[in-house]
Amino acid sequence: MAKNTKNKNKIPPSVEYINEGWQIINQHQLFGRLEFDYRIQEYDDNKKSGSAFVTSAGYIVFNKNKRHSPQEWAYIIAHLMLHLSLGHTNPDKVSKSVDIRLWNIACDIYITKFLQDIKFSGATMEVDIIQNFPGSLRSEQTIYEYLTRNIGQADFYTVLGTYANGCGDIFDLEDIWDKPVWRWRSNDYFEKKFAYALQHSVKSVLQSAASAELLAEYDTRSRKAANWFINSFPLLGGLAAHFRIIEDSDYCQRNEIQIAAVDVSLKEIYVNSAAGLTDDELIFVLAHEYLHAGLDHADRAKGRDHYLWNVACDYVVNGWLREMHIGTMPENGLLYDETLSGMSAEEIYDELVRNIRTTRKLMTFRGYGKGDIIGSGENQHGSVSLDDFCKNALMQGLEYHISSGRGLIPEGLIEEIKALAMPPIPWDVKLAKWFDDFFVPVEKHRTYARPSRRQASTPDIPRPRYFIDDTLTEGRTFGVVIDTSGSMSAKDIGIALGAIASYADSKDVPKVRVIFCDADAYDNGYMSPEEIAGRVEVVGRGGTILQPGIDLLESAKNFPKDAPILIITDGYIERDLKIKREHAFLIPEGHILPFRPCGKVFYYGK
Repeated sequence: MAKNTKNKNKIPPSVEYINEGWQIINQHQLFGRLEFDYRIQEYDDNKKSGSAFVTSAGYIVFNKNKRHSPQEWAYIIAHLMLHLSLGHTNPDKVSKSVDIRLWNIACDIYITKFLQDIKFSGATMEVDIIQNFPGSLRSEQTIYEYLTRNIGQADFYTVLGTYANGCGDIFDLEDIWDKPVWRWRSNDYFEKKFAYALQHSVKSVLQSAASAELLAEYDTRSRKAANWFINSFPLLGGLAAHFRIIEDSDYCQRNEIQIAAVDVSLKEIYVNSAAGLTDDELIFVLAHEYLHAGLDHADRAKGRDHYLWNVACDYVVNGWLREMHIGTMPENGLLYDETLSGMSAEEIYDELVRNIRTTRKLMTFRGYGKGDIIGSGENQHGSVSLDDFCKNALMQGLEYHISSGRGLIPEGLIEEIKALAMPPIPWDVKLAKWFDDFFVPVEKHRTYARPSRRQASTPDIPRPRYFIDDTLTEGRTFGVVIDTSGSMSAKDIGIALGAIASYADSKDVPKVRVIFCDADAYDNGYMSPEEIAGRVEVVGRGGTILQPGIDLLESAKNFPKDAPILIITDGYIERDLKIKREHAFLIPEGHILPFRPCGKVFYYGK
């Protein structure tokens, strides 16, 4: 009795395989998010050739007498799910005049192509027949239109359905326009669920791919070196946490990166894994690139030669890293000169330009004649620009580094980081401070000799005004030598003259001696600030020799011996300019002088 009961309750193998097929579906990233009711039942004798069908209400009905593997059942289930998910039974999309049989075949063809595209295996029929389908497979409607024009070919594709050959696998397709089930479930119910499942499926795939990529990145030697900064060196830890390390020898070879380079705009550091660096050398190289980004070296070039500026910054950065004992200096691509210790990048750049034939052959971490600074900080990182973001990360790292006592930092590096946190002083303010050393403010006196104004309420009462004693302004002047050669643009000259006129007027300088120079000197004599600002006609525009203008001023008997001289030029002048008295240069940003100046140099922005 017990034995018979056991046999009676035993689940048929076909049903077990169907259940296993459902398990495959439930584990699938797309179909696992769809929910359908299903029934297992035996068909009538004349329908035993069919495997399964679907109803417009969402029921999937199986023939338990059919023998398929679990993967084949999973394919059948996915096929029937797609009928509902793609709206094949939605009365809002299926016209009442449609040929039910042809529409079902068209949908079967489209679903077969869909499952092929997502590489879902397990078909129980010959699905390759759609590879040579003569019509368009763009949509179910285009397939249906082709079949209506070529109705004789329709029977050839009936094998793609999951029901008996020649019969549709959507059981009640002809009743979808008046079936009671649609009263409590919206017509697009299954389509909305499919859209949701598709969205999350794509998101899950992308997240999985990203996680795998991050995991692979984390395991690289460069990534481990970057983690050292996050865990052990707070000064650069903030930058290390936000820059992505790309360790790809093929990419580096295509972009001519021999050892390493940094792209601040993309927040990426490229490391050539074929360079053969040790772990300590990797730490040094990454610290080098982090400092390029944090100290805003890309945008501080300001019109300078990009490569030579890069080399100048390399000398400074490598000197600091050696002083801090960060990692180990690599043998290749390292620019280090102990004699340049204490010099700024701007000062080193001026030295490099004077020996340009030699410096053009220097090698950075990217290679000969190529800078390892790529891109700039112009992109946005949240609400701030990338260069501001890098500066903030470096400044916060400095504060934490000092407070936690994590090792000594060179004084020059501390000063430069703090300088980045301060707003830059405008060039005209610096120039004004230089002039203040020569022109003490003139004391103003009150006088009642002439009333300056009368109030409407008391017009008969005179009031005092201020006046300046002319004897105090005698000899209060300075000379201006202006380079009017062809390389100086009218905009450059206008900016400089406007600033000089504004300063002279505000500092009670009544007259300024103006000399224009190109191949010769043109003495414009003494001019008032108003004449300089609005009525100066620039002459010359030839070559560039400033010495005649300097000599003219220094030898003029009517020019005070203690009056300073301001030279306005773009730097393309003679290399042996001699100036005996106090002087300063005003040149555009990014330009340099061909000699070591004795006076101060002010750089104005364009």
